[in-house]
Formats: sequence, C-alpha cells, structure tokens
Amino acid sequence: MKATLSTAKAYRTEPHSLDQWSDEDLLIQYRENGRRELFAELVNRYERELYSYLRRYLGSVEAAEDAFQAVFLQVHLKCQQFDAQRRVRPWLYTIATNQAIDAQRSNRRHRAISLERPSRLREADEGRALVELTVSEEPDPARQAADGERDKLLGAALDQLSEPMRAVIHLVYYQGLLYREAAEVLSIPVGTVRSRLHTAITKLAEFWHRHHPDLD
Repeated sequence: MKATLSTAKAYRTEPHSLDQWSDEDLLIQYRENGRRELFAELVNRYERELYSYLRRYLGSVEAAEDAFQAVFLQVHLKCQQFDAQRRVRPWLYTIATNQAIDAQRSNRRHRAISLERPSRLREADEGRALVELTVSEEPDPARQAADGERDKLLGAALDQLSEPMRAVIHLVYYQGLLYREAAEVLSIPVGTVRSRLHTAITKLAEFWHRHHPDLD
C-alpha cells in the first residue's frame, strides 16, 4: 500500500516498514531529515534496474559503475529540487540518462568499446524482441553460435542509430517505461517518442536484413 506524507510520521520509528513507503515519500522525507536509511532504501529499489540500464546504454561495466555512483550523488545533491507532484522513477531516469550522455561525451572511444561487447544485449534476450527474432531454447552449439551472432549484429545496429533514437529504445523496450514516462525523462512530446521508436525500429530492421538476412 502506498504510504502518503500524512502517514509518513507513523513509519519514522519503524525502519522495517520502509518497504511500505512510496518512492516519493522516501525522497521527500530524506530531503527533510537526511535519514540515511531512507536514501539507502531508495538506492536498493533502483540499484539493479538503473545499473542494468547504464551498462546497456554505455556498453561498459566500469563506465556503468561510475555513472551509477554519479546518479545517486546527483539524487542527494538535487533532492531539494524534486517536484513533489512528479513521480520518482522518471526523475531518476532523467538523471541517469544525462549521466550516460555525459559519460559518452567524455569518452569518444565508447562506440569501439560497445562493438567489442555484444554480450551487453544478452540479458533475458531482451534485444531480440526489437526485431522479433525467433530464439530456440535447445542447447545446440550451432544455435548458440547463431544467437551470439544475432546479438553482435544487433549491438552494431543499435550503434548506428542516433543518440535520440537509442535513448527511446533503451527506455521503452529495455527498461519498460511507458511512452509518457519516456517523454518525461527526455523532455519531449509523447508523439515524438512514438515517431522516434518507429523510425528506429525501421532502421534496425533494414540494417538486419541488409547485413545478415540468413539469420532471420
């Protein structure tokens, strides 16, 4: 059940009930009283999700770890700026996306590194959904080799997209944000999110068929 600000006081002496708090209450109460356990709870809720997002976005474990630390440093520094009428999740993704973009700008070798790390797209076979690929569950070595080639090609295809297109692909397809949430994160209209997705998927399909039609 979502805990509202009117009930927040009831939890202050019950650290074990923090899982009942909403993300918004955790952040608002943290900025008011600075309790470390509130911040730690928020980090715990988003650690895996945001790290996975940053690692996939940046294509580097080290870069993702640095960006993740920077995200929550910014959360600490900017918590006073958080609008209580907003939801925390899109706000966190806005910060994470900005950190990822900054990391890419400071490391112009990102594109070469990401091409050497196709495995970043293998978690849960998420990347394959973009081009509706059929994946066999049989542990066949030949099939596994083909799957690895699929991932490598898809990684290369993603790297050919513009930064705005990659951003919507990562947020909507990989992280599961709603169109309106992605629009909020990127500060663009929902219609722009839809059009960028449509264009990105078209380009990915064209790249796929052009470079390796035999893997369809």
